[in-house]
Amino acid sequence: MPRDESLVRVEGPWTHREVHAGGNRFHVVEAGEGPLILLLHGFPQFWWTWRHQLVSLPAAGYRAVAVDLKGYGASDKPPRGYDLPTLAVDAAGLVRALGETGAVVVGHDWGGLIGWTMSVLDPKVVRRLVPVSSPHPLRMRTALLTDLFGQMKASAHTLGFQLPLVPERRLTTDGAALVGRMLNEWSGPEWPADDVARTYQDAFLIPAVAHSALEYHRWFGRSQLRPDGQRYARQMRKQIEAPTLQLHGALDTCVLPHTAQGSSRFVAAPYRWRQIEGAGHFPHEEQPAQFDAELIGWLTDPEPDR
Repeated sequence: MPRDESLVRVEGPWTHREVHAGGNRFHVVEAGEGPLILLLHGFPQFWWTWRHQLVSLPAAGYRAVAVDLKGYGASDKPPRGYDLPTLAVDAAGLVRALGETGAVVVGHDWGGLIGWTMSVLDPKVVRRLVPVSSPHPLRMRTALLTDLFGQMKASAHTLGFQLPLVPERRLTTDGAALVGRMLNEWSGPEWPADDVARTYQDAFLIPAVAHSALEYHRWFGRSQLRPDGQRYARQMRKQIEAPTLQLHGALDTCVLPHTAQGSSRFVAAPYRWRQIEGAGHFPHEEQPAQFDAELIGWLTDPEPDR
């Protein structure tokens, strides 16, 4: 049975509310006071992926805001608008709708691709950037074309997502069991627990979530040879001026660490690379203590080193 959006309004030491940006309604979860940190999730998850950081970041003196991206959770699910330039405009609009002119942007997976894009298209809104398990979009594009037995093989699921209708049915069949298998295959040992996987599977059964989530992948794949994709690639050649911390799980089998490592060439500002040992594609959930130590230590460093 389809699940209701209310299931993503998980209770905790945070506040749920709705924010309007870019003509869409976004469900956000907020905790703490201080400099704004915008937390953007990836596939196949929702805001709840940042539940550990919604505790640790406020304790360190930050205002943490986790978002259900467009098409996910309790946010709007329009039929279009899942290209990275539009998603970056949405996220920049969220920062302003939250009453700030800029924020630290922490993005995992697709949230990281959005963060990279924001840093180029609206650089003033990104004070610092933290991509998690997320190479620079042009680095990912190159790896998919050249690393056939590495990143291309690891991203085989994305190729399957280009088909119409069939992937939606596969992702939602048997209580979204495929979502649970992807979480298990892409992570390190002993994650996720059964209740964690079930939470993500239930959230993926909310009507229109599966289709919306796949539209992200479809735009990235299909636009490569189209004018909009080529224009985006030209824009993304511009180097990023925001200090950048790139975090990646050492055991990631979805986005290979060596794919992400090549992203530093797109950053002109101070840049730091850190691997999270013992973690796969979801280091902020698999090893939250180690992840938070790296993140908060870097945030409190006034001169992040290159």
